[in-house]
Amino acid sequence: MSMTGLDKWYGYMKSHDNAALWDLLDPDAVFESPVVHTPQRGRDIAFKYLSSAGKVLGGAGFVYTGEWRSDSGVVLEFETEIEGIKLNGVDIIRFSDDGRVVHFKVMVRPLKAINLLHRLMGEQLAKQ
Repeated sequence: MSMTGLDKWYGYMKSHDNAALWDLLDPDAVFESPVVHTPQRGRDIAFKYLSSAGKVLGGAGFVYTGEWRSDSGVVLEFETEIEGIKLNGVDIIRFSDDGRVVHFKVMVRPLKAINLLHRLMGEQLAKQ
């Protein structure tokens, strides 16, 4: 696995620099959301979802609590609290050989957190 890609992801999560996020995404990146049934294909839509998720989830309380690496990717467990609801989930990220994100899947629990995320992501995506 390219550590460059993971390092760049952590850098983006600290900076929320959308130019860095765009550069990190492979042109054929696929994004899978916990609140959208179908995979979102291509850099444009993956960027839209990930930049929106950064605004919704990436506040001061967001923290990665675990990291599991493989040859081609990483699973990052996270926690945050939004509107009094504790949210726990994982980012499953696969990188290309050149360190770009080719596949990004988010899984979230519990159900009331998914419902909250669904509403907030809908609101954020509508602003873009």
